[in-house]
Parts: sequence; C-alpha cells; structure tokens
Amino acid sequence: MKDEVMTANTEMLEKEIGCLENELLHSHRINPNLYIEYDVKRGLRDSAGKGVLTGLTEISDVNGYQLINGRRIPAEGSLYFQGINVRDLVNGLKGRKYGFEETIYLLLFGKLPTKDQLKMFLDVMFDLQNLNGRFVRDVVMKASNANIMNAMQRCVLTLYTYDENPEDVSVENVLRQSLEMIAKMPIIAIYSYHSYRHFRKDETLLIRNPKRGLSIAENILLMLRDDGQYTELEARVLDVALMLHAEHGGGNNSTFTNHVVTSSGTDTYSAISASIGSLKGPKHGGANLKVQEMFEDIMANVNDWTNEEEVSAYLQKILDKKAFDRSGLIYGMGHAVYTLSDPREVILKEYARQLAEEKGEMEKFALYEMVERLASTLVMEHRKLFKNVCANVDFYSGFVYTMLGIPKELFTPFFAISRMAGWSAHRLEELLNAGKIIRPAYKYVGHHEEFVDIEER
Repeated sequence: MKDEVMTANTEMLEKEIGCLENELLHSHRINPNLYIEYDVKRGLRDSAGKGVLTGLTEISDVNGYQLINGRRIPAEGSLYFQGINVRDLVNGLKGRKYGFEETIYLLLFGKLPTKDQLKMFLDVMFDLQNLNGRFVRDVVMKASNANIMNAMQRCVLTLYTYDENPEDVSVENVLRQSLEMIAKMPIIAIYSYHSYRHFRKDETLLIRNPKRGLSIAENILLMLRDDGQYTELEARVLDVALMLHAEHGGGNNSTFTNHVVTSSGTDTYSAISASIGSLKGPKHGGANLKVQEMFEDIMANVNDWTNEEEVSAYLQKILDKKAFDRSGLIYGMGHAVYTLSDPREVILKEYARQLAEEKGEMEKFALYEMVERLASTLVMEHRKLFKNVCANVDFYSGFVYTMLGIPKELFTPFFAISRMAGWSAHRLEELLNAGKIIRPAYKYVGHHEEFVDIEER
C-alpha cells in the first residue's frame, strides 16, 4: 500500500512539473530579430563573430588576423604568453622537463625564470603539492562522483575550510592560494578518478603520492597508472599539452568567468570553482571528448580509413545531421579567433605524430590528418563560409590523451589542471588593477501589465 501511494505521489509530482514546464516554455521566448533591432552583441560578439572588447590584459595575445592597409586579413595563428611566442616557448625547452612549470612562472610573474628562480619555484611547488590526509579521506574519497569536474569543483570549494585565511583577497594571499591550487589540482583530479573507479566501478583502490623532483606531467602519469611507469616521450608530450592549454586570453568563457567573479571581491576558491563550472561545458572544455567520440564513430562506420571518398561521404553525413550525434558539427574544426591555423593544434599535431610512431598508431594518425584536411573544405562549403575553417587544439588533444592511456573521464579535468595557471594569472591581474565590478547590461524587451489580485485572476 505504501509503495502504491509513493507511486501515485510521484506521478502527480511529474504531472505538476510538466504543467510548470509548459508555463516556462511559453514565457521566456525572445524574438531573435530583436537582437538586430537593438544592436545587442549576442554572446558578447559583434556581427562578424569577433569578441567585444571588455577589458585589457598583458597575460596573453591571441591572433588569427593581420592588418594590411587597415583591413583584417586571415593569417596563420599565433599565441603569445606574456609577449613570448608559444612555439618558441615549446621549442626552447631543449630536453628540459619542467616546461609547464616554466610556463606557470611566466604567466604569473611576466617573465621566464632564471635557473635559480626556477629551482626556488620548483621547491615551493614541491612543498605545496601534497594533500592533507584528512582532506583526502573526508572530501576526495567520500561522495565519489562519476563526473570528475564536479568532484574537483567540490574539492576546491572545500579547500576553503582548510585555509586559515580564506577571505583575504590581498595579492600576497591570493598568490599563495593560487600556487597551492595549481600544485594540488593534479592530485585532486587523479585521486577523484581513483575514488570513482573504486566506489562506482568496484575496482581496486590505488593511491600513489607524488614524488618530489618529478615534473607535474611525470607525477600525473606516475599517480594515474597502475604500474607507475612512463616513457620519456610520454612525459614530454603531456608536458607540452599542459603548456598549450595553460592560457588563451581573457575572453574565453572560463577565464572571463574568473574575471567577472573576481571583480565582485569574492574569495579565490569561489572564483576558481566558477571557472571549473564554466570549463565543464561541452562548448568549452568538453570539446576534446566530443572529438574523440566522433572519431570512434568514424572508425566504426568507415570500412576503409584510407579511402578519401568514403571518409568524405561520412563526414558529409555528419554535417547533414544523419550520423554521429546528429548535431551537424564536425568537432574540433573552427575557432572564434584563429582562421588559417591554431598554433596550439599545429604544435600538438607534431607531438601526436611522434607519439603515434612510438605507439604504432600511425594508421589512426593518418585518418586524423585526412579528416582535418577534408573537413576544412566540407565545413566551408556546407555553411557557405568565406572565412577559412581550421582545426583547433581539441582536434588532436583527445587522440594524444588516448595514446597516453588517459581515461575519457579525465580529458576535461586535465584541461582544468593546465588552465589553473591562466585563471590564477588573470585573477591576480584583475585584483592588481582594482577595476569596477563587471556588470554588462541586458535590454528589457518584455511588456508592462497592471497587477491583478490572485482572487481575480
């Protein structure tokens, strides 16, 4: 009898919620023509899709065009961290294994470290990377989450309670908090994943502490893998991937979120948690996972991966919403700023090639190259675009992570681990420049009505 009452109550609740849903669907639809009438920059973009200027930054410069006689002409993409070309940053490593750590230093302090400065910085990071045992037990291991981004967000917010001075937004204190989170984020992500495996998938729980002296990339592979083993190339490729994802201007969704939240005067943990929530979205940080799933679908449905006609035909089916997720999107193609090329993709593609050679995955790499080449033309023709469509960094990152044995659950968390450097730099820049609270405006396009008492409605 009790179960029957509960079932009836559930059905009634679902019916009532359904009625509320109908009310909602009929009350919030805005005529899209009004955006044109009032010249509203939808998505903070102009009519050409370019981001509206909302602030100034010295942290990074993202370029996809060059000016010739006052006209913006598509160009090979370039990305600068604190004035230094990312390609030069990667090429200048020359075998050094702390590329990501050097990049963090550059983003935070505006210059590359000397040998002595790097040694001091690494000592600080080594000291900060360990997690409190009570925190691991009471926060990371309890209430395990299948979505590691949510788990990381919860852990970051809970770090607030372990901080003796969490509300202090002085630059000195925020720098200390930022360094702690940059150092701890890889451990939080990996431990959260192992907790998920153990409690949700009934697999053996494996917790391995990071080793002092290893790079962040090396420690990630050490802590993630059951045997803790990795090759020099694997660590180098992951190090470069972390460098390339560390920062990408103040206008990307998660970094702009950080600026907005920071401008309100809130604490560091709230600001970083908000950025993680933004990055989790499939239109932002989750894109590399969609690329990987798309390629798995292509490989399952195309008989001959070397046949351009067969591959092209299937890509057209994807564009026509007849294949894969029927969204009409070829994931990993196109970028809001870059036109002819995404410099991050160009660099990562070369490292993907090296890793594919070591792993015996050159057949798959050739397929990726073919899809990249074919998709550019197909997307332009399908959407009747004059602007070139290039592959973005997400195109090869999922393939790289897969070859490194990184599970899909950690694709976006690895993006967050890397982007912590950029978020922290932008938060500090916002605080140092003491700007106003960020408050854009929305144009009211509704109507006014006389209030009617509930008895007369």
